[in-house]
Amino acid sequence: MNTAVWILIAVVIIWGLAAQRVPGLVWAMVLAAAMALWDAFTDPSPTVSLLVLALFLILFIPLAMPPLRRALISAPLLRVFKKIMPAMSDTEREALEAGTVWWEAELFGGDPDWDQLFNLPQPSLSDAEQAFLDGPVEKLCAMLDDWQITHEQRDLPPKVWRFMKDEGFFGMIIPKKYGGLEFSAQAHSAVVVKVASRSITAGVTIMVPNSLGPAELLLHYGTDQQKKQYLPRLARGKEVPCFALTGPEAGSDAGSMPDRGIVCRGTFKGKKNVLGIRLNWEKRYITLGPVATVLGLAFRLFDPDNLLGSEEDLGITLALIPTNTPGVKIGTRHNPLNIPFQNGPNWGEDVFIPLDWVIGGRERVGQGWRMLMDSLAAGRSISLPALSVGAGMVACRATGAYARIRRQFKLPIGKFEAVEEGLGRMAGYTYMMDAARTLTARAVDMGEKPSVASAIVKYQLTEHMRRVVNDAMDIQGGSGICLGPRNFMGRVYQALPISITVEGANLLTRALIIYGQGAVRCHPYVLQEMRAVAEPDTKLAVKNFDEAIFGHIRYTISNVARAFWLGLTSARLVRTPVDGPTLRYVQRLTRLSSAFALISDIAMLTLGGSLKRKEKISGRFADVLSYMYLASAVIKRFEDDGRPVEDIPLMRYACQYCLHEAEKMLVVILKNFPNAFLAWLMGGMVFPFGRRNPVPDDRMNHDCAVLLLETSAARDRLTRGIYLPTTTREALGRLEDALPKVIAAELLERKLAKLVEDTPMLLGDHEAQVKAAVARNVLSAAEAKLVRTAYAARREVIAVDDFEKI
Repeated sequence: MNTAVWILIAVVIIWGLAAQRVPGLVWAMVLAAAMALWDAFTDPSPTVSLLVLALFLILFIPLAMPPLRRALISAPLLRVFKKIMPAMSDTEREALEAGTVWWEAELFGGDPDWDQLFNLPQPSLSDAEQAFLDGPVEKLCAMLDDWQITHEQRDLPPKVWRFMKDEGFFGMIIPKKYGGLEFSAQAHSAVVVKVASRSITAGVTIMVPNSLGPAELLLHYGTDQQKKQYLPRLARGKEVPCFALTGPEAGSDAGSMPDRGIVCRGTFKGKKNVLGIRLNWEKRYITLGPVATVLGLAFRLFDPDNLLGSEEDLGITLALIPTNTPGVKIGTRHNPLNIPFQNGPNWGEDVFIPLDWVIGGRERVGQGWRMLMDSLAAGRSISLPALSVGAGMVACRATGAYARIRRQFKLPIGKFEAVEEGLGRMAGYTYMMDAARTLTARAVDMGEKPSVASAIVKYQLTEHMRRVVNDAMDIQGGSGICLGPRNFMGRVYQALPISITVEGANLLTRALIIYGQGAVRCHPYVLQEMRAVAEPDTKLAVKNFDEAIFGHIRYTISNVARAFWLGLTSARLVRTPVDGPTLRYVQRLTRLSSAFALISDIAMLTLGGSLKRKEKISGRFADVLSYMYLASAVIKRFEDDGRPVEDIPLMRYACQYCLHEAEKMLVVILKNFPNAFLAWLMGGMVFPFGRRNPVPDDRMNHDCAVLLLETSAARDRLTRGIYLPTTTREALGRLEDALPKVIAAELLERKLAKLVEDTPMLLGDHEAQVKAAVARNVLSAAEAKLVRTAYAARREVIAVDDFEKI
């Protein structure tokens, strides 16, 4: 045989597999057959060639002829899959199929199309949206006194409630034709960032009516009559909504809720024989519940008398119920870690409602779970991610200033490496969080319902908020733990577990949703295979399964080739639509995406249905996908901002951190993979030269920390969108006032320090030091004024609250 030709054929086959170029594969295989046939006739000892030709014919003919392939391979394989595929409940299937997938699917697939990401338009606000932020939102923030809200009144003041209702804060997602503001997701997110940076309580109060709740559900599923009845009143604050899903026996497993409705006939408002539903329920943790006037309720509906049809168990159903309906008990409050947003339980005892109170009417009976899952993605993409970013930005701006103003050992505490390390993390994480927030909001504005991406940002941004706030509290020290009007981090720290817990506890979001749902929705073939297995029409099932399974096989083989090639070359030959500082990060992300796709696919193929029970492994896969998404958001943010040189440290730190964490999780997966041989084999393919993404180094960390210690354009960009008080009566306002004054006086303070060294009796008496410095011509009169001003501002910043009684 001609060795060179065989090598060429092998190269073409590998290229075809790596790039999934089917025509190239076909021609390479035909050429291989022709070569083998030629050698069989020309070689005096044709045994090897005949064996190659026979093997080729045995493999190629069934694969190349779909009817034969389906009969000999796909149909038997489908029968096996039907036996081993774990049973899936209706709620599981609806949750898996809910929403849409977007950029995260590109990362999951192993060969991301970066043009898709970089061609997205930059985030922007309309003139009306910007005016709302600059006007009503700014005014609302100025009205808020968080100490008064959290400690004295344990609620928002009545004038704040009235202002929010009158200005349309509860109707941001409601169309203008119903009296709402009809804001984009980007604007909705920006409002929450700004308000939450001032008050967590106010931020949560605004979030809920604009997230998963009556307005969102009515917009997508309500009847025309329901929309006309409720949406104008919700937009104007005439109705205060809440949504009751969670109960004592059904938290994360909401599909098992015991709350029941029975289809029956009864008397309603004096009218007899009304077709309706008799309800009994017990709910808790319902935000805005204690003050709600209209209650969205999820319950399981049964029809024992077959009044609606032949089915008895109709499934989860949603209804809107005025809270003054007889039998509804509501109004008491929970106390979520002393953060006094309105939250409490409610009950219903033999509550009779007409059937047309079901959201969407009779035709939406039993569709409640799918309605909830589809609607959850949009709200989860915006509310808690925005709140997390607001908290992170405040921590960076305020604690960074505090670390420059507060002095110990004759130096600003921010100059000590132990403090600097925390500041650097805070800056890098916050840059990453805000990038992910704006990217995901953009997806919602494009019409996506990003079920997986929304879970990623909910989980990752609330977790990184926790890390940022913990670092801030460590740096603040005693001033952070003494609650009072001067404390700007204490309530945020108290509220951390709330965000971690609500809208899907982070533990389960990570282990079950991000990868559990992502593996089905983001993978190009798994959902097709599952649908084919569930298809009752045998002929159609075999056809669909054949297309899916052989597409899956091609996909897996191509992933093997691509992952190995990118590992060998460190992805340096990958073409990207960007250059400059982000080039290598895009290439390295492409490599990690390919490695993730291969390892994930092998895990699904070998572990099958048991993978969903191996939550440690699935949680690590979730981390890899999450960090790739976060890193890509960082790169997009940097490019959208015009590649500002001052932001390069933030971009590099965030990217390096995400790449390191993603790669680390892949290594941990391989170390814990049930099949040691496959783990060794995959490790050799994807990491032929070992790990390539170290942690961000000390220089990166230092460069980020410095940005928080100075007044600069980079600091302003990092924290843009939060509320900045203009008065020194506010804690953040005092920091903003003191920082430039302290920086301006630092060199002069050093002269005072030298004077004290020479005259120890001056220690502790700042005014005496200044007077002595002026008398000895160490400071001029103008310099003395500057030093006194900085000292007074610094003393105001480092003061803490004390009380006669607590």
